[in-house]
Amino acid sequence: MDTLMEFFHKKSVKRAFIFVLIVLILFSVRSMMNLILLTFIFSYLLNGLVEFILKRVRINRTILVLFVYLLIVSLLTIGLVKYLPLITSEISQLIKQITNFSIKSHDNPIINFVESVISSNKITTYLENGFSLLLQYFSDISKTSIQVLIALLLSLFFLIEKPRLIQFTKKFERSKIAPFYHEIEFFGKKFSRTFGKVIEAQFIIALVNTMLSIIVLIILGFPQIAGLGIMIFFLGLIPVAGVIISLIPLTLIAFTIGGIWKVVYLFIAVMVIHAIEAYILNPKLMSSKTDLPVFYTFVVLLFSQQFFGVWGLIVGIPVFVFLLDVLGVVESK
Repeated sequence: MDTLMEFFHKKSVKRAFIFVLIVLILFSVRSMMNLILLTFIFSYLLNGLVEFILKRVRINRTILVLFVYLLIVSLLTIGLVKYLPLITSEISQLIKQITNFSIKSHDNPIINFVESVISSNKITTYLENGFSLLLQYFSDISKTSIQVLIALLLSLFFLIEKPRLIQFTKKFERSKIAPFYHEIEFFGKKFSRTFGKVIEAQFIIALVNTMLSIIVLIILGFPQIAGLGIMIFFLGLIPVAGVIISLIPLTLIAFTIGGIWKVVYLFIAVMVIHAIEAYILNPKLMSSKTDLPVFYTFVVLLFSQQFFGVWGLIVGIPVFVFLLDVLGVVESK
């Protein structure tokens, strides 16, 4: 009996038990997972922005937080009212343009062979379904906008009261649930240093890639730039695989508007952008210990998409890196 009690008093056993308990709690509230993830992502990214500004400009923290959120809400409102109909229309045109690729006849036998492979494997059908899903998200904006609004409000309250929240939370150190609090603190720090860091890096990389890609697409004369920009940004949040997925519709459009040479120019531009990401952005934003082999990346994406759906493609790698950190495979800094 004493041996059993001693076993359960071990720090590693208690930590594993509390970790399983946290997973079970999160599983029980999985219907709220969208809201939880959005709140964390908004809080982490905007807290980083606020801290960055405060280090360089002397201004009241509360005023700065309110100004940042007012700016974000204003931009979202303008985007929804002015640009949402345009983006929705452009995505619809992209769907038609991509699906019409298989209907057109081509003189080049190689292109005809590729077209037959695409048709036989129903790749265009998958692309159409994917774009239709994206269009559905933009069209059925009410549910998504409510979740985004609630997440923004929660993150706003968190940032405004952050010093007070930290002070209040510290009281649990001397409470009757102090052992539980210390383990929650341990996992919380690990989570913010790994999951938060990777999400932040993915967001910045996706933003830079989108801006560079839009410039390239304008130079190459691509149509529906706004719709393509939205697609590239969201796919850019998916590590490695996002670049490959986005290349499929871009290649089809490039061939439709300019033939094989337009495709060649597109591939050269994508390789240059990918080189900028691999050799400049990744080393600066990602720790070398969180830079996974490509094989691991694809395996994690496959499993995370199966378990978490679309969210799994975005948060799968950050969650995996967090688990590696907890298990001591890699160490966050």
